[in-house]
Amino acid sequence: MIKLFSISAISLFFVIGVFWSDTSNSEDSNSVIELLESKGIDYSDKKPNFEIAGVSAEVGEQLFHNGFAQKPNGGKTKKQSKHFVCTSCHNVAKEDPDLSVSDPQARLLYTNERELPFLQGTTMYGAVNRSTYYNGDYKKKYGDLVEPARNDIRNAIQLCAIECAQGRELKEWELESILAYLWTLELNIEDLGLSKEVASNMDVESIKAKYLQSSPATFLPPPSDRKEGSGLIGNSDNGKLIYENSCLHCHYRGEYSFLHLDNSRLSFKHLKRNISKYSRHSLYQVTRWGVPVKSGKRSYMPQYTEERMSKQQLADLRAYIEEQAS
Repeated sequence: MIKLFSISAISLFFVIGVFWSDTSNSEDSNSVIELLESKGIDYSDKKPNFEIAGVSAEVGEQLFHNGFAQKPNGGKTKKQSKHFVCTSCHNVAKEDPDLSVSDPQARLLYTNERELPFLQGTTMYGAVNRSTYYNGDYKKKYGDLVEPARNDIRNAIQLCAIECAQGRELKEWELESILAYLWTLELNIEDLGLSKEVASNMDVESIKAKYLQSSPATFLPPPSDRKEGSGLIGNSDNGKLIYENSCLHCHYRGEYSFLHLDNSRLSFKHLKRNISKYSRHSLYQVTRWGVPVKSGKRSYMPQYTEERMSKQQLADLRAYIEEQAS
């Protein structure tokens, strides 16, 4: 559990406000945003409003990781969602060795080395640095709901809370607190593979080219013949990493799912038996189309885009499942 500090909302605002002011004026800052601000880019509309009672990065961290937090006047909030927390689908650490490309295999190896899960949603590390949200094919999934969220991080957070997490709308102080927490996860100059001296002499566009301004999203259908699959030869060693860092993240002991999976032969035999079927338990079905909300069960499985799990990785996962089931 995250430790709660006894500090009034006014005092907390003062402490964070001073900290924010000090870091933004510090010559020793590693912040990419502060570097870009010094070159004329305005990020003021993305910054949280600490004048609202109860807003703090600490509260935002509680909401993000636990789904509830301490209210400004005492007590705890209702859970934001009965089904998920933000970390069900999002990491909060850097998950790509090169932030300028979206490479799912490089991400798998990088996150595995750092004992991070391999998830459907992009990491929230550097979210405040991005220009747009809910990109690409998410328009197909959420329709017009993505329009107000695409260029507004607050609306993107609310869309995630209500639609993705199948939860309640965030109150203003909760929303601003989550935004404040995301600001603690902004990119550092070192994340871009640059020194301060080199970065300070670069123009804005050259700096921005060092990291993706959005997370691409391409929805792929399952193979037309699920029994035959994609035709790619799978690497079971790689598939093991996906199974342990992705499948078990949600399914081990029913963490976020009604389906329990583990490393038993029974689990692998169940998955192998359903690969070629058109059912909620088919590897291809759930990976590429997800499992939708149904009556009485608002929890669901979001699909993996091509950028979050490649065709080759899906073949690798199948190879591992079939190897372990035999």
